[in-house]
Amino acid sequence: MSKINIAIDGFSSTGKSTVARRLAKELGYLYVDTGAMYRAVALYALRNGLVNEEGQLDAAGLVAVLDRIELAFVKSASNPAQFEIALNGEPVEGYIRNLEVSSVVSPVAVIKEVRDLLVQQQQQMGKEGGIVMDGRDIGTVVFPDAQLKIFMTASAEKRTHRRLEELLARGEEVSYEEVYTNIVERDRIDSTREIGPLRKAEDAIEYNNDNLSLEEQYQLIYQEALRLTKVGV
Repeated sequence: MSKINIAIDGFSSTGKSTVARRLAKELGYLYVDTGAMYRAVALYALRNGLVNEEGQLDAAGLVAVLDRIELAFVKSASNPAQFEIALNGEPVEGYIRNLEVSSVVSPVAVIKEVRDLLVQQQQQMGKEGGIVMDGRDIGTVVFPDAQLKIFMTASAEKRTHRRLEELLARGEEVSYEEVYTNIVERDRIDSTREIGPLRKAEDAIEYNNDNLSLEEQYQLIYQEALRLTKVGV
């Protein structure tokens, strides 16, 4: 069976990463969470005083220190079968999923220099095929020639409930209103930014999972991926 590249785009908290990670495991492909890359850059900004008390990002300051940021995917200590993002050699998966990082990641992602750097790295990863990558502009910018493109969406209310459950399960003290506001604002920024905006590729298959379980959605995508690898597109 031939190896293809699979691009999964969509709104936050639609289950992109969960589906993409499982799909890569089943197919024996490399999984790349591009959102983790942008989150790691956001974490660097927070740790290095580039976000003020009002939550405003010093974009020029971040651009000036991009050469000090090294990103890589390393084997997870808790699960060697999986890879996680490392920031300057430190695995930071456990630090990038909170609401503080979520509030900074979209402003980070609109910076041209940041996107240029990360897109270049992402395209290099997929040169040989056999990759599953999820994000906002994978099917439109990073891999416009990907053999399988998926676009995932759901209502802001449904996504807020899912995200809130995840954060509470991690021990975060957050309210529904805080999470909802963050999701709506990220949608606005991601969809209206000039560079690599969130949008569905013309040839992408769209899944609205308001009324689909993640398992149902996964099976639909997995069967489509199997079909394409068998026909050797």
